[in-house]
Amino acid sequence: MKALEEPVDPEPTRKGEDIADCAACQAPDDAYIWVNERWRVRATEKPPGLPMVLLLEPRTHLDLGDLPNLLAAELGVMTVRVERAIRSLDNVARVHVNRWGDGTAHMHMWFMARPRGALQMRGTFLPMWDDILPPISEAQWKESLAMVAAWLAEFGGTALAQPPRIDWQAPAKLSEPAPAELAVE
Repeated sequence: MKALEEPVDPEPTRKGEDIADCAACQAPDDAYIWVNERWRVRATEKPPGLPMVLLLEPRTHLDLGDLPNLLAAELGVMTVRVERAIRSLDNVARVHVNRWGDGTAHMHMWFMARPRGALQMRGTFLPMWDDILPPISEAQWKESLAMVAAWLAEFGGTALAQPPRIDWQAPAKLSEPAPAELAVE
């Protein structure tokens, strides 16, 4: 058992409380997989263990309780769109949507995909599984990011994630000579 620590008062400030120090506000659009005039969707910095982990953020430096009515209403629509886009991936059974507000002041919603058939990952421990599982391949991750971004762009905005390039090389010759043609007389 882990001992419960004494409460801290006052609580420390979160990262980005000052807009000048907010990583989300300072990030360029190309750090995201999809953007529109009011929202941006970003991926984790490296491939996750789960099939997909994304974050939805407003462009404006606000926390959840500070969203004006327009953004609050759009948050509902955007939550459904991002969930559907992730769920469209072949290897995804369910998408967990979470909001934790203790680390960063800029509001962000987490979307975590549970792999199809992985029933032991159901429920509130899914974020822990992401830390335990080996990361998916970078090629699969980039392809999935591009698919989600394209799905979101069907409803507006701009898809910024692109699928990985195929590293394909043409053969030196279209056909190899038959073994008899190689024989020296």
